[in-house]
Amino acid sequence: MKHRLTDGIIDTIEWIAAIIVGFVAADIFISVALRYFASTQIPDAYDFGRLSLGILIFWGIAATSYRGSHITVDLLWSVSSPRWQRVIDIFSTLVLLFVVSVQTYTLFDKVAATYRDHVMTYDLQLPTWPFFAVAWIGDVSAVVLIAIRTYRLIFSPDDAGHSASDHAPGSSQPVTDPSQNS
Repeated sequence: MKHRLTDGIIDTIEWIAAIIVGFVAADIFISVALRYFASTQIPDAYDFGRLSLGILIFWGIAATSYRGSHITVDLLWSVSSPRWQRVIDIFSTLVLLFVVSVQTYTLFDKVAATYRDHVMTYDLQLPTWPFFAVAWIGDVSAVVLIAIRTYRLIFSPDDAGHSASDHAPGSSQPVTDPSQNS
């Protein structure tokens, strides 16, 4: 209950990332089907695909950064004591927060430059800066989620990396797979 707002933010960001995955998959499927069966294409399908893929990458960073479900190398962490594991987790999350914050700053420059330079898609001549802006919002979301994760790692380590969808209804304890307890 104490993390209801942040859990709602986390779940919303993850749903947005999932919807973007669906959009990218639909764009690719429809483009291929039209090309194969109707010998035609969606105008700017290539531009929409590559720009949507960029959006997907940044929203994916947001979704995986909070959970800590990205690829990790934990040789040192696995042989450390629980206290040192927590120290390593906090340090690595702070480094990730710094890196993604710098990335967010530089991506904003790209959004501004694309807007200033009036970069357009090829067929429909649509401005591309809104796509970059949505990607930037995904990157900002990553910074917010990493900051939440960092805060939780420091002040309530049992809640770090878990959202409301990970908890049993009415419980503050994460749902675990009983087969993993052996």
